[in-house]
Amino acid sequence: MNSIIETLRPRQWTKNLIIFTPILFSEKQLFVKPTAWLFSISGFLIFCFLSGSVYLLNDMVDSENDKLHPEKKKRPIPSGRLSMGQAKFLLIALLSCSMFASFILPRPFFFSAILYFILNAAYSFFLKNVVILDILSIALGFVIRAEAGVGSLQTVDPRIHISHWLILCTFMLALFLGMAKRRGEIKLLKGTASSHRKILDEYSIHFIDDMTSISGATTVLSYALYTVSSDTIAKFGTDSLIYTIPFVIYGIFRYLYIIHIKGEGDNPSEILLSDKPLQINLLFWIAASLILIHLPN
Repeated sequence: MNSIIETLRPRQWTKNLIIFTPILFSEKQLFVKPTAWLFSISGFLIFCFLSGSVYLLNDMVDSENDKLHPEKKKRPIPSGRLSMGQAKFLLIALLSCSMFASFILPRPFFFSAILYFILNAAYSFFLKNVVILDILSIALGFVIRAEAGVGSLQTVDPRIHISHWLILCTFMLALFLGMAKRRGEIKLLKGTASSHRKILDEYSIHFIDDMTSISGATTVLSYALYTVSSDTIAKFGTDSLIYTIPFVIYGIFRYLYIIHIKGEGDNPSEILLSDKPLQINLLFWIAASLILIHLPN
């Protein structure tokens, strides 16, 4: 059982928290509706099991290469603690349950779940070996999660739709984190990076640093434009969201500090779960956003 839980990587499920973004930034006061939270939490749990099946598939495909990695070789499948037959059975069971549960929710959520698995299957078998497209596909996975969050809420209000600002900000932030992950992998593996994953031979620290700087700056710019957009001001009835920009800037700068000074960044989920300044900043950003959006002006 421990091997199964380890393979599903529950600590990585923090990525699925993006599903709650639509309920936090809804102008329809869904934040205070218990039914809205019920469906958002349901969507989150479904994507946790769905992402678990994705990690399972990826470990099955990468089993041989993972045996060459200093950390990944300890995972249940590469180490032999979980057989390939057991892994296949678990994959089918998890995927079937996830798809059945997602079918109960609104169709946009169900289609997002299907698209998410197809994208990640394509990543496991093909896209992870194509330079730049590998990182873009990871970022698209976060956008699909955000779309799933909107889809889960359509049970409460069918008129809810995903904002183009949510798509843009989510994509750019995920792109920034994806670049940082690649940099961390190259630094950790050093000269043996290409033997573990050939695509890493297509990147260099300098190239990734350039792309990280661009994506980080674009993330801040996208969020800043979102806060002062006439659509945003009309939607929430306030122009005060601009005061949340410092939290976003600090978050990006803090992550750059973790990458360049502390020499980490290959595992964004672990950083989020362990870096207290980043956690405190995130909580302050959420609190400030909720107060500005949902409390009467």
